[in-house]
Amino acid sequence: MKKRNLYSLLVVLASILIFVTACGQEEKEVLNILNYDIYIDKSLLNQFEIENNVTIKYDTYSTPEEMYIKAKAGASNYDLIISSEYMIERMINEGMVNKLNFENIPNYNFIGEEFKNQPYDPNNEYAVPYFWGTLGILYNKNTVDVSSKSWEILWDKNHDQRIIMMDSQRDSFAAALRLLGYSLNTVNEQELDEAKELLLKQKPLVMAYITDGAPDIMINEEADMALVWSGEAVSAMEENENLDFVIPKEGSNIWIDAMFIPATTKNQTLSEKFIDFLCSKESTLRNIDEVWYSTVHTDAIKEVDEELLNNEAFNIPAEDINNMEMFRDPKEFIDLYSSRWTEVMAQEAN
Repeated sequence: MKKRNLYSLLVVLASILIFVTACGQEEKEVLNILNYDIYIDKSLLNQFEIENNVTIKYDTYSTPEEMYIKAKAGASNYDLIISSEYMIERMINEGMVNKLNFENIPNYNFIGEEFKNQPYDPNNEYAVPYFWGTLGILYNKNTVDVSSKSWEILWDKNHDQRIIMMDSQRDSFAAALRLLGYSLNTVNEQELDEAKELLLKQKPLVMAYITDGAPDIMINEEADMALVWSGEAVSAMEENENLDFVIPKEGSNIWIDAMFIPATTKNQTLSEKFIDFLCSKESTLRNIDEVWYSTVHTDAIKEVDEELLNNEAFNIPAEDINNMEMFRDPKEFIDLYSSRWTEVMAQEAN
């Protein structure tokens, strides 16, 4: 009996010691971040953790639609999200985004004026631009003739099973809609049906529909062309000199990815501090070296090397920009896109 009492006393004392020790240690704040995959220099996360004695929980997604589903579920209580403007616009309209306190984001002053007052956030209240770019065709110069400079290249039967398309409804529909001469934001059902039929006609030629991995396939010359975002093209062209990028003459999408704080945040101030950290020149330059997308930072662009500035997938020509359109939130018409995309994906390739 005495031995059992002594053992119980030791257990109690040990528990008290553990409790006191735990209380003596400062509990770290946690920052829950959701971002596209391969869209940040991961060492920046570690640096911010160390400098601010916090823990970052980092989650990824492939498409804005997937991001929306994750954010809507609310299970992870994300503090900070980086995503595309049209989905940010949707989330703002649905009351899912907090307004920012820009006093906590002084580096916002380095964001170029041309990236502010955009349709998705006209009064610059909810989001801070991160990177920007366009949509185009990455191709092998030795196997593909792009002299037509048209989206029609993606329907060339000479490249049967050598074409990669995006597993992304707005991006893949964009190629078809612009080829047909329609707006990227059309809600006209006849126009969307024509675009769907064009994508169905193309499907037998397509090797794969993917959102990540197309640059690697192109670098290895396992495909002739791929629908990609401009930063993906830059990274692939750095690895294989046989690759090049074309922005079709019919026009394309101009996108701005931005950082915003969802209503699920538990630490708005820390989130704003992280946004400011990513808006510093040092962080921006390190991110450019990692992701290769076009920068919104007015100081960082001055230190980009000449080779990169000469790459039109990074430094997009003004004449191409003038022929581009930004995706908008289709609001209640979103099903017009998603239902047709489901049909395209469900159709068996002949």
